[in-house]
Amino acid sequence: MTWSNRDWWPDLLRVDILDDNAVDAGPYGEDFDYAEEFQKLDLEEVKADIEEVMTASQEWWPADYGHYGPLFIRMAWHSAGTYRTLDGRAGASGGLQRLPPESSWPDNVNLDKARRLLQPVKLKYGRQLSWADLMVLAGNVALESMGFETFGFAGGREDEYTPNEAVEWGPETEWETTSPERFHEGEVGNLKDPLANTVMGLIYVNPEGPYGEPDLEGSAKNIRNEFERMAMTDEETVALIAGGHTFGKVHGADDPDENLGPEPEAAPIDQQGLGWQREGSEDKIGGLDVITSGIEGPWNATPIQWDTGYVDNLLDHEWEPHKGPGGAWQWRAKHEEDLEPAPDAQDSSETQLPMMLTTDVALKHDPDYRAVLERFQENPDEFQEAFARAWFKLLHRDMGPPERYLGPEVPDETMIWQDPVPGADYELVGEEAIDELEAEILDSDLSVPQLAKTAWASASTYRDSDKRGGANGARIRLEPQRSWEVNEPEELETILSTYEEIQGEFNGSRSDDVRVSLADLIVLGGNAAVEQAAGEAGYDVEVPFEPGRTDAVQEQTDVESFEALEPKADGFRNYLGGEYDDLYDSPEERLVDHAHLLTLSVPEMTVLVGGVRALGATYGDADRAAFTDEPDTLTNDFFVNLLDMNYEWEPVSEDGDVFEIRDRDTGDVEWEATRFDLIFGSNARLRALADAYGAADGEEVFVRDFVAAWSKVMTLDRFGLE
Repeated sequence: MTWSNRDWWPDLLRVDILDDNAVDAGPYGEDFDYAEEFQKLDLEEVKADIEEVMTASQEWWPADYGHYGPLFIRMAWHSAGTYRTLDGRAGASGGLQRLPPESSWPDNVNLDKARRLLQPVKLKYGRQLSWADLMVLAGNVALESMGFETFGFAGGREDEYTPNEAVEWGPETEWETTSPERFHEGEVGNLKDPLANTVMGLIYVNPEGPYGEPDLEGSAKNIRNEFERMAMTDEETVALIAGGHTFGKVHGADDPDENLGPEPEAAPIDQQGLGWQREGSEDKIGGLDVITSGIEGPWNATPIQWDTGYVDNLLDHEWEPHKGPGGAWQWRAKHEEDLEPAPDAQDSSETQLPMMLTTDVALKHDPDYRAVLERFQENPDEFQEAFARAWFKLLHRDMGPPERYLGPEVPDETMIWQDPVPGADYELVGEEAIDELEAEILDSDLSVPQLAKTAWASASTYRDSDKRGGANGARIRLEPQRSWEVNEPEELETILSTYEEIQGEFNGSRSDDVRVSLADLIVLGGNAAVEQAAGEAGYDVEVPFEPGRTDAVQEQTDVESFEALEPKADGFRNYLGGEYDDLYDSPEERLVDHAHLLTLSVPEMTVLVGGVRALGATYGDADRAAFTDEPDTLTNDFFVNLLDMNYEWEPVSEDGDVFEIRDRDTGDVEWEATRFDLIFGSNARLRALADAYGAADGEEVFVRDFVAAWSKVMTLDRFGLE
């Protein structure tokens, strides 16, 4: 097989991850509207079809206890549970569990069978029901079919058709391994950014304990670290683990390393996308002695019924570690004669004693987790409510604001973790008022750099991964964003005060119901700055503006949750930040990562970097990387001077992040720059674009492309716009 550029040069900057943003790899075309298609479904009919599948055991993959409910819960959990707050990536959206690497993770052994069982439902509804929605809906139906009352369900997750190559899963090169490099200073329970899972190929933590040892304290640390990075509290964590482990069993009839065949992506072609065939089995799929994790047994006596059996077993019995039949650490009751047995999963005439995982016993060992368990045991209704809410949050955390939720089972209640913004209880500004406000903004004391950098700071917090951030809500004026170093808080206070004066005067002068929000004003100000800077360069442009953003209040903003959106570095604003110990190798890698979250293509990233520098909308000293003698003017000077061989570059910082640009003949320092700038002359793909934008006939194209890319970023969170 021919090697790729990545094989030849492993350290090559992965700008190719942005190519997914430039091309729709799906089969339905650009005009396809999944939301419109989903609304055509009869959800009750879909749920009935899922339940019919769930209770009809198939000979090729027999259901435990005659019910696929626990398997479908695990599928839904493992689909949604990959989500992490630090970059908003993974999670249920996109249906990525059916694509590598998730499709072949050790933690997802035999979930290929769950999806194959549901395939008739997917084929029946086609484009109206995505795999992403189907997998989590099946988890809800499973819970309901076993006596649990769920909090609700929202559709709207579109399927992806290519793996998300932008996700950083960790430093290890082998499955089911944990490297000390995954943690800060190798300390268990202190993951490096942006990780949430503690083991390569597992969605959460090692069920046997850290590094495969039954260490209760270390396991509790990892659980807390992991679930905090999913934005879960201690109560939500216990509710999810206890609620999920109320159902089903784990499978470890023997050692998986010695008995299972290759995962789906490595399996022979005749297995048709299924993997983990039981070695020695005549059945291509695996036979009855199922092996998944290598841990064996149910958690309670009623594996397909909602009750408090898991909580009671965990708290009411003493547990001791031992190696199970699959060779993995698990826990058995010290007095097994006191345990009520469960029926065997395949032979109801036989029984099996419940067991616990290290991660289960760790909840009992940790005083804070134990307090929650004891409260749930004393108040079963409270346990039910907590699990219902935590499960809903787990399945929907990456869907963005409630306006994106679809279907008849969407809850009426809005939760703070959904980043709510109020509706507009006023009439929106029209063209005449917009022109008036633009003139007021440009007449104020605010400069082009101030207008542009404030609009960029507000809008560029958007992450398409979980649809958080963006300009709507004007949260740049609220904590924590107003205090972020990258936003230059002291200067920001002055800018926001001016905007508030303009807003107050405009709204107070109206005799009708027309009003303008600060969120709209901030974006309008940025657009006005772009238009003025383009005009100074000789180009008459109009940046599209659609009013309708509203202003959130502090009570609608979860400060701790929003801290995850703070940029440690921002290549667009040339902000290097301070010291950081994470899994990003270089500042330019952070720039590409940010561009990916903003859904930018390689050309869009390139033109925005050049344009933001031309506008002077960079952090601190606007002269850094301006590369121009015409400040506040939308020229292509950044690219022209970057490519000019009359200059040479010399690093001036120990870490090699800051450079001086010197005249080759005189040695005089002309400008200062960072790696964020130099990468556009160093990387071959980026230099090719710099060549185009820096050409004699490239400036008009540069201005046109910048306006389009700028407008795109300003409206990324306007989900209702066509």
